[in-house]
Amino acid sequence: MRLALIVNPQAGRGHGARVGVEAASALRAAGADVSVYAGSTAEQTMTLAERAVRADPDGVVVVGGDGTLAGIIDVLAENGHPITLVPAGTGNDLARALGIPTGDPQTAALVALHGSARTIDLGTIRSQGSARTFLTVAALGFDAKVSERTNALRRPSGRLRYYLALVIELARLRSTLFRISIDGDAERVQPGTLLAVGNTRSYGGGMPICAGARPDDGLLDIVHVAPLRRRRLLRLFPLLLRGSHLGLPEVRHRRARSVRVAAPDLVVYADGERVGVSECVIGVRPAAVTMMVPKE
Repeated sequence: MRLALIVNPQAGRGHGARVGVEAASALRAAGADVSVYAGSTAEQTMTLAERAVRADPDGVVVVGGDGTLAGIIDVLAENGHPITLVPAGTGNDLARALGIPTGDPQTAALVALHGSARTIDLGTIRSQGSARTFLTVAALGFDAKVSERTNALRRPSGRLRYYLALVIELARLRSTLFRISIDGDAERVQPGTLLAVGNTRSYGGGMPICAGARPDDGLLDIVHVAPLRRRRLLRLFPLLLRGSHLGLPEVRHRRARSVRVAAPDLVVYADGERVGVSECVIGVRPAAVTMMVPKE
């Protein structure tokens, strides 16, 4: 097979380069003809993805996180090449959804040769006059504000910065006055602490906020958590980690094809990346892309 291997060396705080080398070695040892494309910025990665698909390979292997793949997925999906994800990010939630091993780059890469094809949906977001595709979950509440705070802090480094952001946002906790319209219904005002719209079940490295979501059902899972006090929110986190929160009285869960959300303090993140503010329209493109997954 002729494979294009697109590598984000910066993924996973710099682990992408090593993972890319391991993936290429495993594929070549298995007999594949591998062309490597490595870019250090999102713009370079997009340019290289376009160059890779013009070479018309038998398949495309992407080394990076959910954000890396989301940034080039439209180019890859448009050309119809089967895609294999070798997870090298910090969250890797799409890999979890597809059963791709997150700690074994060589095994993940060999899915390109020995796996099965699975067609999945893509999420779409329009905000502030621009549009982008997402793979996993769009966050529009407290969790998005924590991500925003994390990016604004210069110290400390690593996970400690996230924990500090979490403490700051807990201290500033306020409910958001969401204005929500689902599948074109009349807009309703629904105050809340969290609002997540998922194509897959988890975000943040495995937190199943949209437990039960499937990336191939043509629908989005919408999870709304009512306004909570700090103590109640802290008590809810263990249930979120287990995916057993959907039955709580504070939680509403439904499936739909589109949702429009607006709020004065709205911040929108998807696949861990900042998307927009104030308002957004989220939709789904059913059966939009073919992914290679491990055989059952």
